[in-house]
Amino acid sequence: MIASTLPLFVALPLITAGLLIVFGDRPLLHRLTLFTILGASLLGGIVLILEFVDGGALAHGVGMWPVGIAIPFVADMFTALMLVVTGTLTIVCAAFAYVSQQGSNRFFAPLILALTAGVNGALLTADLFNLFVFIEVMLLPSYALFFLAPSGKAPLRRIAGARLYVTLNLLTSTIFLVGVGFVYGTAGTVNMAELAGLAKENGAVAFAVALCLFALSIKAAAVPVHGWLARAYPTTSPAITALFSGLHTKVAIYGIYRIYAVIFDGDATYLWVGVLLFCLTMVLGVFGAVGENTTRSILAFHMVSQIGYILLGVALFTELGLTAGIFYLLHHMIVKASLFLSTGAIEVRYGSGQLGSVTGMLKKEPWIAATFFIAALSLAGIPPFSGFVAKLSLIMASIDAGQVAAAVVMVLVSLVTLLSMLKIWSGVFWTKHKANPSLDDADPTTFAAIPALETPSSDSDTATVVATRPRIGLALAAPSMVLALITICLGLGGELLLGLAETAAAGLLDTSFYIQAVMGS
Repeated sequence: MIASTLPLFVALPLITAGLLIVFGDRPLLHRLTLFTILGASLLGGIVLILEFVDGGALAHGVGMWPVGIAIPFVADMFTALMLVVTGTLTIVCAAFAYVSQQGSNRFFAPLILALTAGVNGALLTADLFNLFVFIEVMLLPSYALFFLAPSGKAPLRRIAGARLYVTLNLLTSTIFLVGVGFVYGTAGTVNMAELAGLAKENGAVAFAVALCLFALSIKAAAVPVHGWLARAYPTTSPAITALFSGLHTKVAIYGIYRIYAVIFDGDATYLWVGVLLFCLTMVLGVFGAVGENTTRSILAFHMVSQIGYILLGVALFTELGLTAGIFYLLHHMIVKASLFLSTGAIEVRYGSGQLGSVTGMLKKEPWIAATFFIAALSLAGIPPFSGFVAKLSLIMASIDAGQVAAAVVMVLVSLVTLLSMLKIWSGVFWTKHKANPSLDDADPTTFAAIPALETPSSDSDTATVVATRPRIGLALAAPSMVLALITICLGLGGELLLGLAETAAAGLLDTSFYIQAVMGS
């Protein structure tokens, strides 16, 4: 029964997106429908987690066609965890977009639903060609969402960022499709269950699948093709930056984990290449952040660095390494989105993300300052937050696998990460507030600040309101605060998520349940 509902993760949001366009510009209907469908998807992911507590997998072939012809949907613990976290982030980022008036466009809700359908499909499919299709379903609404950012002081910069984003993804999709074609030409199938372990035995298949992995590594922003992310992501609105940070690169990372586990069967022959490249990704990403002077640019480069940590888990390909990598993946999605949303709230309200242009936020916006501080410490791996559990687990896994150099790199990069977070803290929160900050040299990606969410009822009580209430309203601060609270809970109760991540890792080490589910669908 549960297996037969898996296609609904794609069908419901996709059909609903089309219906909302037909119904026209009805803001209340759009919002209610959007959050209802996103909530249903999140609830479905939770049900799947409960189903896979003891391991196993479920699969369903659409239309009851034979294996190899039917569109296969398959889920296990790894899939379920990703569905829950991506669903949570989509709800939180959509809420931020509406509160900050970045979701006022009539096509916002349909585009978010279409994006959700693509993400869910990419996580659930067990077919390389269908993975390509669902990635394209995910990307097409993303191109439109990129342009929904409010107009600002540098439209040409935003257009350049969007052009880079679209061009890069079109090129990468072409590479991936060519790889899929080579896989079919050499193996006669693109079904991952039928390809299981084949890359370990057949050099031609290994090369073809490696081409697919290369394309996914570009989408994940791993070295050597990583610079696009830090140049493209900060040029759209804060809400969309936060949303993309938790979805696009993470779906690519999920694909790398899944494909290498199933088709390469964790072949140790090529793992040293991953260890080298992913350590370089950590280092180059964090040092790229050092020279930036806007909050989102710094955070975007840190995102590249942290992707190196996550991918190191699959490069180790041990039970402890995969467990730590999956935990790190889920932790990073939450923390990075929280950082983008907390700094994004300041950017939306005060009109700039340039370090030094908006200052004194510790005193003026204490709730946002506390939220950023928590997420920043978690990103750097400071206890008791989830980042500490994630990094400690990954360091222990590296030492256990004999990769001591990788463990040393992780520790050193964590120190530089902390210094970069202090750079934002000093430039935005700690520095004394300027009475009339000039935005002449403001972030070129910025846009006009929205009106205060909490306004006084008359001129006479203006001073009282400004003195007693944060300038950023609770509604705008709440999304980042919720995610910061989650990272605290995951840090204090890390054993629960580690247990679930261990179950997910076991499914990657032993893919027999996954393969049997697909072949039996």
